Amino acid sequence: MESGGKRAERLKILCLHGFRTSGSFLRKQLTKWDPSIFAHFDMEFPDAIFPSGGKSEIEGYFPPPYFEWFQFNEDFTEYTNLEQCIDYLNNYITSNGPFHGLLGFSQGAVLSALLLGYQAQGKVLKEHPAMKMFVSISGTKFKDESICEVAYKHKIKVKSVHLIGEKDWLKLPSEELASAFHEPLIIRHPQGHTVPRLDEVATKKLRCWVDAIVSSHDHVGDGEAKENITQKVADNIENELENSNIT
Repeated sequence: MESGGKRAERLKILCLHGFRTSGSFLRKQLTKWDPSIFAHFDMEFPDAIFPSGGKSEIEGYFPPPYFEWFQFNEDFTEYTNLEQCIDYLNNYITSNGPFHGLLGFSQGAVLSALLLGYQAQGKVLKEHPAMKMFVSISGTKFKDESICEVAYKHKIKVKSVHLIGEKDWLKLPSEELASAFHEPLIIRHPQGHTVPRLDEVATKKLRCWVDAIVSSHDHVGDGEAKENITQKVADNIENELENSNIT
């Protein structure tokens, strides 16, 4: 769309892939979703900073190379190369942004939430505008107390949607991550630890959530629009479902 003879600004989302996969694989995973959902955005899919240190679960299904953002122990309580990863992403976002929001799957969602919490506390991305949105797919919190005391110190006031699978082994930790955000939208699906195929109801919920955020951005000077975005999401979802006669 154009306004006043100028092309409307396209918003950007940084998409962070899961452990031992790649940006290309996450791009492929998201083709399961209706392309209209993110039609207003430019989406970037970088590869993680480290080559895969072991076997990837997608070997034989999707071609290498594979990457990982950082390493961790079996209990997910100790992390290796995390600070280097955070520095890399801080520089990437600052150099290639501004980005309007983040999307992540699994390890990418864990890392995205950390960046958002750290930005809110002034630890990273100090020169970058505050992120406005976050799409978490099978994301969780970090377990290290020194990280939690900073990243999740207060409710993170970024508009967030959390896709949580009923058969996902990280279902409960994903719900705990959602609770770290202010007024999160939770979309449940019957699948496991994956970027899920979305049914019509879930698709409409996600599209309406995105549309409300885009509308808020288009009226960035309108304080009331930003203040009432949560109600807009609820109203849009209700109207869409009523119009389509979905029960």
